[in-house]
Amino acid sequence: MFLVEMFQRKTTMPTAAEALAGRSEAIETTARHGVNGQALKPPFPPGCEVAYFAMGRFSRAEPLFWSLPGVHVTAAGYAGGLTPNPTYQEVLSSLTGHTQTVMVVFDPETLAYESLLELFFERHDPTQVMRQSDDIGTFFRSAVFTTTQAQAEQAKAARDAYQAALKSAGHTGKIVTEIAPMQAFYYAEASHQQHAQRNPAARSGLKGTGVRFPTSA
Repeated sequence: MFLVEMFQRKTTMPTAAEALAGRSEAIETTARHGVNGQALKPPFPPGCEVAYFAMGRFSRAEPLFWSLPGVHVTAAGYAGGLTPNPTYQEVLSSLTGHTQTVMVVFDPETLAYESLLELFFERHDPTQVMRQSDDIGTFFRSAVFTTTQAQAEQAKAARDAYQAALKSAGHTGKIVTEIAPMQAFYYAEASHQQHAQRNPAARSGLKGTGVRFPTSA
């Protein structure tokens, strides 16, 4: 019974009354990207757009984006929850409501938002509820946090297109990806920024469905 209760706690979003209090000040992080040296925080270059993706461990998701042509900078952080300025350990308690999230700052003239969505849906399993493979918890849930109405519309269209592709491929899963406006993004601690660069062999729970995203070509 104890294990069942622990599992339910990890996979159940907290209420406002249950959420940890957090803090008014941001937790300490690094100033610059460990791979390309760009500043992690705004201001970003004019014309850049910001996107946010949650697809399991941010340590393994972030490197999928940082080398793409047109990406200015990426960062690991927390989004979609209730607790202000949470720490990593607080997020892993399932009492903040956040999911591990990657911020992607990109030039839409070079890299289309639709291309980021394609990578997002292909490189993890959006049909898994509150988990990715053996990584279980609200903090591993699939989500797209949007910054514009256009992003919201494109994200929903991409979700529907990928759901149709899954069905055509005989995959019976239903996409559970949360699509919501970004409310607050909290940068993760310095030790979690560009973690994969320092620990290339670290375990990854990311695994796609094997179904390709449909293209018009």
